[in-house]
Amino acid sequence: MSQDKIYYNILNTAASNIGLSFDDKKYEQFIKYKDLLKEWNEKVNLTAIKEDEEIIKKHFIDSMKIFKFEPLKKAKKVIDIGTGGGFPGIPMKIIKPEIDMFLLDSLRKRINVLEDILHNIEINDVTAIHGRAEEYGVNSNHRQQYDAVVSRAVANLAVLSEFCIPYVKVGGYFVAMKGPAVEEEIKGAKKAISTLGGKIEEVIEVEIEDSDLNHNLVVIKKIKNTPKQYPRKAGSITKKPIA
Repeated sequence: MSQDKIYYNILNTAASNIGLSFDDKKYEQFIKYKDLLKEWNEKVNLTAIKEDEEIIKKHFIDSMKIFKFEPLKKAKKVIDIGTGGGFPGIPMKIIKPEIDMFLLDSLRKRINVLEDILHNIEINDVTAIHGRAEEYGVNSNHRQQYDAVVSRAVANLAVLSEFCIPYVKVGGYFVAMKGPAVEEEIKGAKKAISTLGGKIEEVIEVEIEDSDLNHNLVVIKKIKNTPKQYPRKAGSITKKPIA
């Protein structure tokens, strides 16, 4: 079996296992995305993962699996905070093109790269934003304007919640992608989540097909408005998480 066929089957199986459709166009976008990611990674640090199959499993399928949380399939306006190399936002957009997707990252170089990638894989309706999460979180164009906020950023859940929950509409969701050992983080973040207007709804275990990789989706529902004083400045958020 050709490598192309193997990759197509892996992606197709992953999509169908969470009830999403897959086709040749989506496959071509993923493969072009992979190639551009590798090419740009020589100049700008986007990922430590460099093997084709690992990119497909650890980035693309991992990102796609966020739809294991069913209500995300109905979200119209979504923002990916701390998107880095475009994860999970770009794979989400490829697999579900009707989402109005926003990507936020604090590094201008990365945003430039993502804009180039999006243009080359022929996705023209994603908004890539250069800026800091705590600054846009107080901006009335973004604060409490999203059906869902997603993040795979490497930050403690209490810290990440203060960066992300302010963006979520009441009734919407913040979905944090976390590793397998997440219980302690959740315990330490409960006060922050509650203070910011959220409530942990569920933790969903996710496995990646044809691998021993697994992680968790921490699903937080926005049940009330975030108080005006949040998010604080970045230094305060990271040095003194809400506890």
